[in-house]
Amino acid sequence: MQDNEKIYLTAEGKEELEKELKKLRGPEREKLSKRLRSAIEMGDLSENADYKAAKEYQGFLEGRIKDIEYTLRNATIIEENENGHEVVVVGATITVQEDGYPPETYQMVGSTEADPIAGKISHFSPMGKALLGKKAGERVVTDTPNGKLEFKILEVN
Repeated sequence: MQDNEKIYLTAEGKEELEKELKKLRGPEREKLSKRLRSAIEMGDLSENADYKAAKEYQGFLEGRIKDIEYTLRNATIIEENENGHEVVVVGATITVQEDGYPPETYQMVGSTEADPIAGKISHFSPMGKALLGKKAGERVVTDTPNGKLEFKILEVN
């Protein structure tokens, strides 16, 4: 993530990150501590694969904790708009349709929560960038790894 990139989270996404952070700081650190203690008790750390693996995991764990803390500290929480949106913005739910295919619905989210399979697209993705600022009824063309994609925006909420 770039330093100047604005971080957007839904209330649900914030809650999920808070749960993950609590788990990492508590039970995961505790398991790691026991694993390190056990590896140290085996002696000769220079050739101890368990110790090396535990230290690598410790680096990953602490890095993930720092990432989550940074995200939570700097995130803008996307407010639910009960009246819907006139144009596509982060937080909007968009229904689109490609010619000859059934409609698909996505929620525009920040890159932290993006999960296209779950219907959450990032505002930084090619499709997300193409949709931002558009209204229902407009046709949109975007470049994807598989070529150009053209679709119509059916609804923006």
